[in-house]
Amino acid sequence: MAVGPVSVNCVDATIELSNQYQVPMMLIASRRQVDSEKHGGGYVNNWTTHQFADYVQKKDKSARVILARDHGGPWQNPMEVRRNHSIEEAMESAKASYRADIDAGFKMLHIDPSIDIHNEPDIDIILNRVFELYEYCSKYAAEKNRPVYFEVGTEEQSGLVETNEDLEYLLSRIEEFCSEKEVPLPMFVVVQIGTRVMETKNIGLLEQAINTQESKSHIYQKIPEIVEICNRAGIHIKVHNGDYLSDNAIRMHPELGIHAANVAPEFAVTETKTLLKLMEEHSLGFLADQFIELSYNSGKWKKWMLNDTNASDYDRAVIAGHYVYSTDEFIEIKERAVVHLRKRNIELDEVLKHEIKKSIMRYLRGFKVVKKLN
Repeated sequence: MAVGPVSVNCVDATIELSNQYQVPMMLIASRRQVDSEKHGGGYVNNWTTHQFADYVQKKDKSARVILARDHGGPWQNPMEVRRNHSIEEAMESAKASYRADIDAGFKMLHIDPSIDIHNEPDIDIILNRVFELYEYCSKYAAEKNRPVYFEVGTEEQSGLVETNEDLEYLLSRIEEFCSEKEVPLPMFVVVQIGTRVMETKNIGLLEQAINTQESKSHIYQKIPEIVEICNRAGIHIKVHNGDYLSDNAIRMHPELGIHAANVAPEFAVTETKTLLKLMEEHSLGFLADQFIELSYNSGKWKKWMLNDTNASDYDRAVIAGHYVYSTDEFIEIKERAVVHLRKRNIELDEVLKHEIKKSIMRYLRGFKVVKKLN
């Protein structure tokens, strides 16, 4: 189970569940969420890489939470896009970010050069960038005597299912590179199994397969083939965009042999919806309105919208809510809500964290990581 650290409450919920059930869980920080001081930190609690790592390591008493970089690579930090970095500048910037990860104790690094703001590179150019970053991080980690594992991804989630031919080519190039440079194989390769998040739904083929027997039969035939290809190479499958799946689709993961999955925005939306519900139920509608306006005006919902969307302004604000949690405006709104709710014996963060835990547990149970919720 890999959880996106979309908020402090989500981080705390992950740590507490991992310690409670004594199961390893990954916290997968994108460069937008958490990055080095040089890169301006991130939108989650304004944490730098070292601040985030220190926070998790101090609270994780069982030492079962794995710090992981999600979507490391060129142009994955907005600063690199704003400054219109060349590929050379963006690669050097990505290396500096990875150095901070390794220094801070991150154990898993996702190498993802799928973004290019200047061109549309083919798979071989992307792989050359993967290998440059992979080799660099391997050498740096060895110099610092800090063991790290790798996850390789070469494209954004499409909602479709990977072809055997594309996967075999990818794995053959990875195996060739690792053999030549005498570095370990990656632990994970990001594989398309039909997941894609838009708005607050999963629109990929995996979820669609639940509804028709023909599609389900195809999925149950196709994905085990992909798993077997990866197993033969000694590399595990990692799924991205695992959010908003039905319970049935979640349960399919272990049945199909999938090894790991990322989930992030669903937990953020759970927190925002719970916060707004509490405000509306306890005569704090004016604070809810301020939050909705702040979130909507951020525009952070834009990348999540379907072309034919029917989403309201309220829906868009819910999607973007977690992006503004660390702003001064939101902190003031939340502090006023905390004071009001405490008078009614409601601890706001405890309620928010509880709801996030319930959402995470749906995946932990479905993935058969834990058997039941105590």
